Amino acid sequence: MFGLFSKKWNPEGKHVYITGGSSGLGLGLAHILAQKGAHISIVARSQSKLDEAIESIEKLRVNPSQIFKAYSHALDSGDAAAKALQLVAEAHGGELPDAIFTCAGSSKPMFFIDTTEQDMVDGMTNAYWLQAWTAWAATKQMVKAGKKGAKIVFVSSLLGYMSFLGYTSYTPGKHALRGLADTLHSELKLYGIDVHIYFPGTMFTPGYEEENKTKPAITQAIEGTDGLTSDQAAQALYKGVVNGNYHISGDLITDLFHASTRGSAPRNNWLLEGLYDLVAYFAVPVWRSGVESQVLAHRDEHQTYLAKKGFFS
Repeated sequence: MFGLFSKKWNPEGKHVYITGGSSGLGLGLAHILAQKGAHISIVARSQSKLDEAIESIEKLRVNPSQIFKAYSHALDSGDAAAKALQLVAEAHGGELPDAIFTCAGSSKPMFFIDTTEQDMVDGMTNAYWLQAWTAWAATKQMVKAGKKGAKIVFVSSLLGYMSFLGYTSYTPGKHALRGLADTLHSELKLYGIDVHIYFPGTMFTPGYEEENKTKPAITQAIEGTDGLTSDQAAQALYKGVVNGNYHISGDLITDLFHASTRGSAPRNNWLLEGLYDLVAYFAVPVWRSGVESQVLAHRDEHQTYLAKKGFFS
């Protein structure tokens, strides 16, 4: 009932495939798994970042038999994702990975009124399709190979539970990932494949620094200064998967939003989440009211911003 009798996941000797593994959350996770004795394959686009990542992973090797590989490959279509998966399997005699962590993705926060058509398309690709295509390819190949006991782990966001201004090109994809994961968590039981999904809050990563280049000041003000380093976020993800949690959180704020929007997702801890339910019943409306007050107070400043950029001309 409380997860006390469930068998914990042990990555030692297992092949773990991490998309977006050259930096941020993916690299932090690779570091943890290297120290746990796993074989690691990382995929990203930048070869220079991949080279640096593998060098850092090698320093954490605990067994000479561990296999660490890096591949520069696209993941933005079903065909590309399938080819990437076949590529990482080659170093293991064609055997598919035991666990796949879909950490690839990015965000470009801005006002909805400033987004272009391409921004909207790219937003869904980077927030949803990069992970969905990998899961699609992995499911087909794992089922054909009879890969029971394998894991597919998605990375959504705290914004997969709620949202606020500035994230119109990003949040829809993260909500879609939750919908996909909730469906697959049910459906892949047919094949003995486990599904997990992580909802991290703010992570101080290179991607976060890139986001801030376009992020509205009001969005930054609502977010505040709290957050996790990539290593802290990776540790929370790793711990959640080890414990067999389906919805995984890294902090109390996310736990509260999880409690208020859980739907039919299974509980990780009945007693603790019952307490979160009670707290969230009062805390979430207070949070929402505070955000709406900040947005309304920003109206005049926003109108000035639009006028200066010539929007009404």
